[in-house]
Amino acid sequence: MFSNRNLTYISTLLECIEKIFLYSDGFNDATEFAWANDQLNFNAAWGLLLVVGEESKKIDKGLKNIYSDIAWQQMAGKRNYLAHDYRGVDKELVYQTSRYSLTKLKEALIHMIDSVDYEDGALAEALDSPYYQHIQYLRTKLK
Repeated sequence: MFSNRNLTYISTLLECIEKIFLYSDGFNDATEFAWANDQLNFNAAWGLLLVVGEESKKIDKGLKNIYSDIAWQQMAGKRNYLAHDYRGVDKELVYQTSRYSLTKLKEALIHMIDSVDYEDGALAEALDSPYYQHIQYLRTKLK
């Protein structure tokens, strides 16, 4: 079993992914996504992708090794690119990542929770927080 702090990282990642899905939904292409709503949706997804890259670095290495089919290092590299080249960010990359590249990560993260050693009630307490309103499906994992 892996440290309980992974529960926080995994929950945060899942919440970010759900919000990215929400903010990027309904757009036909990267250009529409990038410029809609005064760039509100694009900037929200872009910022959350930064969080995804950062939080993914915090998960225990041994836990990530179990899910070696996830491109963990590429995720961190993408985060660095997004963080350091804002004016030159490839809008197509943000759109494609937001719409199509996070589902596999989401599924792995949901399974990872089963390998985390957290106290009874910790997940329920997290899910009671308004911050985690988009991941209520995790209630099926309550101990």
